Amino acid sequence: MAITNPVQFISQVRAEVAKVVWPTRREVALTTLMVFILASVASVFFQLVDLLVRWGLNWTLAFFGS
Repeated sequence: MAITNPVQFISQVRAEVAKVVWPTRREVALTTLMVFILASVASVFFQLVDLLVRWGLNWTLAFFGS
């Protein structure tokens, strides 16, 4: 691998960063809101699944345990 001098490296980094399409403030806010909403929905779903599994195990153990 060829060694690039620091000035050329910084120049290449600046050229690549200039190609980046940065999201708008609105896009970032909407994406953040969607992440919070979907995380909340997922947490409620897994809480319900946990309750159902716990209820099923307690029922099974109570039925066959005694």
